[in-house]
Amino acid sequence: MKNQPHYLGHRKRLKEKLRKDPALLEDYEILELLLGYALPRKDTKPLAKELLHQFDTLKGILLARQSQFEQVPGIGQGITTFWLLWREFWSRLEQSEFKPKSVVDSPEKVARLARTRLSFLEVEEFWMVLVDTKNRLLSFEKICSGTVDQAPVFPREVIARALELKASGLILLHNHPGGDPRPSPQDLHLTRKLQKIARDLGLRVLDHIIIARDSYFSFQEEGNM
Repeated sequence: MKNQPHYLGHRKRLKEKLRKDPALLEDYEILELLLGYALPRKDTKPLAKELLHQFDTLKGILLARQSQFEQVPGIGQGITTFWLLWREFWSRLEQSEFKPKSVVDSPEKVARLARTRLSFLEVEEFWMVLVDTKNRLLSFEKICSGTVDQAPVFPREVIARALELKASGLILLHNHPGGDPRPSPQDLHLTRKLQKIARDLGLRVLDHIIIARDSYFSFQEEGNM
């Protein structure tokens, strides 16, 4: 016991503090304990403080871009894997209120659903929400991934998937990694093209929402649908 690393006793005290009253823990202590599960044989306090210094808050750490996260001294494969798992858990927790047949009734609600998937990405991804005649959720799924400034969307794939699931309406979603949620000319062209194809097949394009890190743009809210 005399040769036991000092941080093991410290970690034990933190766990006791957690069990007594979780609210008593500082943010870095919460992070320190979490990191301890990925690095059980290392003192995680310095890394916890460095991460908070780099990204300001626990949410900032969670939403960091992977390239930025991996540049922090002390971050290795074990921590990156743990961080990805932690973020996936958070995404699914946020999505849990959007169960099949739950009503999709506002752009803000859809943006909140999509933000956990799209706001931290370094490349564009194109997703869609499919709903039935009463705007109840049928599916939320990715269509394609692309580059920093575009995702190669094929309208026939979008429409084919909607028809396959017997959807009545669809909401288009993609992210802008650069941070500006305003639509590009290509975004406007794609939206109009999909609207026309969908209309001819009896489908409704309800909205196109563009997700940025801290904001979103809704074609419906802006009067463009």
